Amino acid sequence: MKKISTKIWVFVLATVAVTVLFMYGLTNFLYERLYVKDAENSMIEIGEKLSKMYTGGKVTDELIDNVDRYNTYANVNVFAVRNPRELSACVPFDIDYDTLIGPDERHELLKGNIITKQGYEKRFDRQVISVVIPLVDEKRLEGILYLYFPLEKITELASKEVAFLIGSAIVFLILISFIIFKGIRVIMKPLQSLQYAAKEMAQGHYKTRVMSTSKDEIGQLAQTFNEMAQAIEEEDQRQRQFLENVSHELRTPISYIKGYGETLLTSNTSEQERNDQLALIVREAGRMEKLTNELLQLSRTTEQKEILQLYPLPLSETIREVVHMLEGRAKQADITIHTNLDDHVIVNADELRMKQILINLLENAIRYSNEGTSIYLRSYEVENQACIEVEDHGIGIPAQDLPHIMERFYRVNKARSRADGGSGLGLSIVQQLVTAHGGRVQIESVLNEGTTIRIFLPLMEEMEE
Repeated sequence: MKKISTKIWVFVLATVAVTVLFMYGLTNFLYERLYVKDAENSMIEIGEKLSKMYTGGKVTDELIDNVDRYNTYANVNVFAVRNPRELSACVPFDIDYDTLIGPDERHELLKGNIITKQGYEKRFDRQVISVVIPLVDEKRLEGILYLYFPLEKITELASKEVAFLIGSAIVFLILISFIIFKGIRVIMKPLQSLQYAAKEMAQGHYKTRVMSTSKDEIGQLAQTFNEMAQAIEEEDQRQRQFLENVSHELRTPISYIKGYGETLLTSNTSEQERNDQLALIVREAGRMEKLTNELLQLSRTTEQKEILQLYPLPLSETIREVVHMLEGRAKQADITIHTNLDDHVIVNADELRMKQILINLLENAIRYSNEGTSIYLRSYEVENQACIEVEDHGIGIPAQDLPHIMERFYRVNKARSRADGGSGLGLSIVQQLVTAHGGRVQIESVLNEGTTIRIFLPLMEEMEE
């Protein structure tokens, strides 16, 4: 495959070649139009003026002598003859009379039309242009005025400047070749850097960046490459962190299950101890199942593979069902759930996913609330939107952690062995499911005082519009 520098060189050389051919054609065109045509017009003008001396009848010797005298100071050669064959005694070259004045030319001369000829003359080694002007009286060709002029060659016209032009052209070609060479190297340098950086990226070196200060298309390409590399690096870090978190979250219950399972197989324990150990195994298996389901849900939502089944959903009924499901867990934690619901609020939503959102929010509120406190669940309409509000009075979230609380596996308490800690996926799933419904999540929290989470969803009427 040809390099781009080679393609540029070929393009430049082709452009130069086309330019040279164009200039050659233009030069010949100007030579014909300006020099040859001007000489022809000048000869016709001279011939017409001399023909005015002819008043009719036979061509007199006086007319012939007057035309001959004009030759002494004119820059063209002009002769007056009664018969074209007499020209052989006047011009210094052989004339083909049949070609000069054939039947067609004679017919034109009888009409009073002027005839021009151009051809190569060996004696002069150049093109000769000639003009024949008829001397007609009563439709009889009494004689002709014959004018001829040897045309100069293009090289003769510019003979004094040829050496200068050739030298200038050579110097110009050398200079332009040097400039093009340097220009191509400058242009290709950032492209070569991009090529090297792309190879580094392909080998997994995601910190690779391209240095570019230009503002042109190549500079913009380099900037875009750096932005892409930054995004890839961040995604790679997120994936690594994700895998580390998944491995850690699974390792703990697996260790419990394996350890207590081996104990059950290898040791003689009392019935009560065996039941306790089996209960712990079941609990850790449930934890693994929950984590696996959350990961599957997160993957589906992230990749937008899941299709929501939207239909009119009375929000208060769904909230009451979820509260009923988790009331027992709240009582065990000595927490009271209070509801204040607007039964007129209806949204277009997927009931299963809406319940999942509410379960995640309520479980978090129960898990992080202080004993003897209350959780308040409200639903109402605000600014043409449905709002679900979950307020708890628990440990709260530090201000520096709030911007990251929706990230996957993010937990305020970094101690991974805590018994009351979740997987760190609940709020991330909530945000993605709410976004899939066309809504948004708002979190307010004060450390050691509590947290309020609001879910805003479009109302059913708005969705139908």
